[in-house]
Amino acid sequence: MQASSPIRPPAPADEGETLTTLVGRLVDDSRNLVGAEIALYKARGLERVSRYKSAAIFFVAAGVLALAGLIALLVGLILSLATLIGPLGATVVVVVVVLVVAGILAMIGKSRMKQPILPEHGA
Repeated sequence: MQASSPIRPPAPADEGETLTTLVGRLVDDSRNLVGAEIALYKARGLERVSRYKSAAIFFVAAGVLALAGLIALLVGLILSLATLIGPLGATVVVVVVVLVVAGILAMIGKSRMKQPILPEHGA
């Protein structure tokens, strides 16, 4: 395949060209067209990948900052409860509550994994 060859306009047809010559030119032009289409799809794909890569980087950064904010919130909650029930009791209460919430979210996620993605045939 000649994907790297430049695309050239078709040569004007001569009156004396044979059918074999015309078919040969048709094959060459078809190869050039296929090569150009492949190059176009590659360029579109690379552009989409770079756009999604950039978006993914921002989502990761947002997730890291959100996690840092959640940790700060939990530390503040422990410090606030420590005045009422002591540092160890406050830590235990906050950790137990966070683990219960995490367990509930994990069970919800697991139940959604069991649901079929595509509808069954015949339904």
